[in-house]
Amino acid sequence: MEELTKRYYGIREVADMLGVNISKLRFYEKEFPTLKPRKNRAGDRIYTKDDIEHLHEILELVEEKKLTLEGARQHLKSRSSRQNEIKQMVSRLQEIRRFLVETRDQLEG
Repeated sequence: MEELTKRYYGIREVADMLGVNISKLRFYEKEFPTLKPRKNRAGDRIYTKDDIEHLHEILELVEEKKLTLEGARQHLKSRSSRQNEIKQMVSRLQEIRRFLVETRDQLEG
């Protein structure tokens, strides 16, 4: 995928970038609730870098890894929950580290 330098991209640019037609992008928008590009005042879809990366991931799951749409949705959902678990673990480890540093400082002082 090419380097994304602009803040927003139109649907035609994204379709060309990903090598798909516009109707496929609209279809995936309906099938994947996590894909919600903004719309400008004229009602045209505008995609951010994150939207394009998410679309690329969806296309990879469905077209390259041959997952069904439901399988791709489940994969994305489980990935999201794993990321939340990791964030919680990191947060807890940071709390433990703070406690240990405070304890060390009290013992030294």
